Amino acid sequence: MSYYYKYNFISPEPIYAIVREELKSYFDTGAIDDLMFPTYLDKCLRKLGRATYVIAETALVIDNYEARLPDNFHAVREAWLCAETEGLVSQSPNSFYSQAASSTTIQILPMTINGTPCTNTDCVDGCDECMPEITQAVYKTNSEGIRTYKRAFLLKPGNISAKKQCDVDYYTNWETYNNDVQGRQNTPAASSYDSFDIRDNKFVTNFREGVVSLIFYATEYDSPGNQLIPDNYRIKEYIEAFIKYKMFEMLTNQTNDETFNQLQQKMITHKQYADEAFILADVEIKKQTVWQKQKRLVRDLNRFNMYELPACTNRYGRRRNA
Repeated sequence: MSYYYKYNFISPEPIYAIVREELKSYFDTGAIDDLMFPTYLDKCLRKLGRATYVIAETALVIDNYEARLPDNFHAVREAWLCAETEGLVSQSPNSFYSQAASSTTIQILPMTINGTPCTNTDCVDGCDECMPEITQAVYKTNSEGIRTYKRAFLLKPGNISAKKQCDVDYYTNWETYNNDVQGRQNTPAASSYDSFDIRDNKFVTNFREGVVSLIFYATEYDSPGNQLIPDNYRIKEYIEAFIKYKMFEMLTNQTNDETFNQLQQKMITHKQYADEAFILADVEIKKQTVWQKQKRLVRDLNRFNMYELPACTNRYGRRRNA
């Protein structure tokens, strides 16, 4: 599984309130309204990319080659097939000694040996008086267990098939179909045997049953129905500047008290602000986090370890990572 940075997400209502207040005169006269605010917000988030969406995780139970995706699904980030493989049967190193072959509980009084009860109430030590020829046996028991191995396989995106159901014969004989005579991959209607497809709000695979750990980009909403945005200063500034620019663009297409040149100049100014804010927001979401910087420093530090001499003593005992 990979590591990723998750933003804190907040409601865009404070940004909407700032735009309404700063353009109050236009809103009071009814020249513009906030009907298109959610659409403009969606444009901003799509332009910035999937980094502005919530990263969520869920488990999909594959039944008959497909599983239903969550309602807030936007795009797949990672899909891992969780498999459990059974190994050989191993014997436990511990032993259990008992006087009963099939039970861990031994009946002392009244004594029962091989289904024959002892009815003499006077005998205490093993019923030697009533059953002198019978000696109680001691059984040694060693338990056995099956070892299982849990593994995760990263699925690849691919076009499986346009059909709702796939050929069952192919999945039972996938080793025959997987490679042709020249050793090339020949998976019918799929890019590979471990590929998946997204269609009709379903996660479609080319294995009949299984469990897939899905890491996906999701769209989350607050109680009024507004899509949540990352709690990042640059991203919020870009959304605000873009909505203001679209408001003045809407005003240029209407009849107002101001002249067209005045509105056009305001629109061009706010468009410039929006473009500059987009560049800053785009740079902000591409910056490395503290963990990514630390990992990059370690990787750069160990890059040439494999070329060091075995008897090198000037590196303070650092080992070779060949």
